[in-house]
Amino acid sequence: MISKLAYVDPKAQLGKNVTVEPFAYIAGDVVLGDGCWVGPGAVILDGARLGKNCKVHTAAVVAGVPQDLKFKGEYTTAVIGDNTTIRECATISRGTAAKGTTVVGNNTLIMAYVHVGHDCVVGNNCVLVNRVSLAGEVEVDDWAILGGHVAVHQFCRIGAHAMVSGGSLVSKDIPPFVKAAHLPLSFVGANFIGLRRRGFTSEKIGEIQEIFRLIFQSGFGYSRACDMVLEQVPYSEERDMIIRFIRESKRGILKPYNASKAGEELE
Repeated sequence: MISKLAYVDPKAQLGKNVTVEPFAYIAGDVVLGDGCWVGPGAVILDGARLGKNCKVHTAAVVAGVPQDLKFKGEYTTAVIGDNTTIRECATISRGTAAKGTTVVGNNTLIMAYVHVGHDCVVGNNCVLVNRVSLAGEVEVDDWAILGGHVAVHQFCRIGAHAMVSGGSLVSKDIPPFVKAAHLPLSFVGANFIGLRRRGFTSEKIGEIQEIFRLIFQSGFGYSRACDMVLEQVPYSEERDMIIRFIRESKRGILKPYNASKAGEELE
């Protein structure tokens, strides 16, 4: 159903069973998959590519012009996967010449007032809670959860299944399976609650905790600690994912475990 009070450019490509509510705006170079819902006053601009069953709520803007002074009007896109929800007043910029596109995966929840900057890559099944701000070219891997008001510096990467406490300032990379909190941001444990919810066994969670004990609590530098993990922990996909993430980090890894704050709870 397309409301007569909405503006839909004739060139826009809308799939089957798409609903566009009053006062929504859809530009011409837009593709909406089957079953999408565009709420009142939502704005979907040129370069937007939405998969199936997406929901875009009031005053959200998808494929806005990048907030980057280097942007010269080049053709770029913002690609949103299937079953993703974009809540009120969220903004997702399209890409720049750096990568050409901004990507948000499948089954991801973008809550109210979130900003996803140009050329970001947000994975599948992620949750970005209210007012999360991702600067340009940030990467958020699958199943990561960022608490409210988290601000992430340009070029940072947040690993799969990571959990970042609300209000955190992220200026370093956060490896997979990590629970991060405090100011400055530091490792506070494995995200064992999230891992249990996603079907990880107690044995696998224990293995991840042992890896983190060596990396974040041994007192050694990350390079030596990674060597120790490879020497002492049997091979697993999770082990190598963590080691590879740390060794490939370009911005460096968040601070190690801080015993003085061990009693503080992650919100």
